[in-house]
Order: sequence, then structure tokens, then C-alpha cells
Amino acid sequence: MVDAIVLAGGENNKALRQVSAATYEALIEIEGKPMVWYVVNTLAASPLVNRVFVAGPLAELAGCVLPGEPVLLPSGKSMMDTVVAGMRALGHQNKVLVVTADIPLISGEALTDFLRQCAGSEADVYYPIVSQDIVRRRFTTVKRTYVRLKEGIFTGGNVFLVKPAIVESCRDFAAQVVAQRKKPLNLCRLLGWSFIVKFLLGRLSLADITGRLSELLGITGQVVASSYAEIGMDVDKLSDLEMVRNEIARL
Repeated sequence: MVDAIVLAGGENNKALRQVSAATYEALIEIEGKPMVWYVVNTLAASPLVNRVFVAGPLAELAGCVLPGEPVLLPSGKSMMDTVVAGMRALGHQNKVLVVTADIPLISGEALTDFLRQCAGSEADVYYPIVSQDIVRRRFTTVKRTYVRLKEGIFTGGNVFLVKPAIVESCRDFAAQVVAQRKKPLNLCRLLGWSFIVKFLLGRLSLADITGRLSELLGITGQVVASSYAEIGMDVDKLSDLEMVRNEIARL
């Protein structure tokens, strides 16, 4: 079993502000419940998850009735500050599941598949990817940010499994990745100019990326191919929110 940290500190100051007055994106209502409720509910119900921590605005979260009575933590000034503080609060060095609060469609099956695939290899950090075909079959109208690699066309997931010991040393680089996560070319630039050339020629591979990260940061990374589109279905546009609300209303 693993402990989980839900990142719920993102302010609602972009596109979603047009349809919700909630101060934080995690608190945007979907069928009468805050978005973070659905993520916590899946984690609380998972036989592979032990404790659940939710990092975000304490006063607002305290007013929510969340499944399983998770431990509430204050969020930091940035996403990486929050991750670092969360790891310290856990008080151990076992691998931790980090999940963003904006994937309300995440299912127990998707979570179990990811964690079981992670258990098949040893690494410092694990990150899921989903092929474009899988996403489009599951969500026919949704628009995602995709990256064309040698192995195919993929989008990234919104969960990570990570060893707490590496978080501090990778903090600055990870913050840059988070800032550029919707811009594939900029992400390649972080790895080096040769990676930009490979990317533009369609020759950049998953092994190239994980190998370079190992060189730069001294860590081992493992990419996990998921068959579940919802693991990468974050809500950051009006069309995303509308689609998710329709999906949950049908449940």
C-alpha cells in the first residue's frame, strides 16, 4: 500500500473562473460536490492506498465533507513547494502517490493498473502516459496536449509515484517541467538542443527522455503506458468541465 497526496492548491484564476466563483479549482462544484471530492473518493476506496493527504486551502477544505476523512495540509506557494511539504508531513521514505485534484474521472481501475505496473520495476519516479488513440476513443471531443514520439503520440497523466528522497534535489527542474507542461517544444529545450532536433524529426524516444533525466538529475524514471484515458483527463478548460459534468451526471 502507498500513501497519497492530493494537490488541491491551484487557484481558480483562469478560464474556469468564467463559470465558477470558487476561489480554488479543486472546489469547483460538479453535481453538488467539489471536484476534489471525486479524486479523494477514488483514493479512499482503493485497496492499494493507505493514508490520503489533501494539500490546499485549509479553511475551505475544512468546510468540505471528504470521503475517508483525509489529513489536510496547507499548500505551498507553488506546486513543488506543496509536494516537498507534503513529503515531509508523511514522515517516511516509502514511495508516495501524488495526484492532482483536477482529474475527477479517475477510476479505481485506472489507479490499480498504474500502481501494479509500477510494482513490476524499480525506479525513483513513475509517470503514466496515454496514447492519443485511447484518449480519443474514450473522450471523442476532448482536446489534449500531445507529444509525438518514436513510439507513438501520447499525452501525460496527472499522477506520479515517487520516492520522497529525490524530491528536494529535483525540485527546481520539476518546477520548470510543470511550468512548461503544455508546451512540448519547451520541454525538449530543458533536455538540450539535440532533443529539440530529435523531437522535430519525430525520432525522440521514451528511452531518450528517461536516459537524459537520469543524466541530469541522477535519478531513474519509469514511463508507464496506461490504457485508461481518465488518468490524463485534467479539467483546465471550459469544454473539459462541461464534458466531465456530463460524464458524472450520467453515473
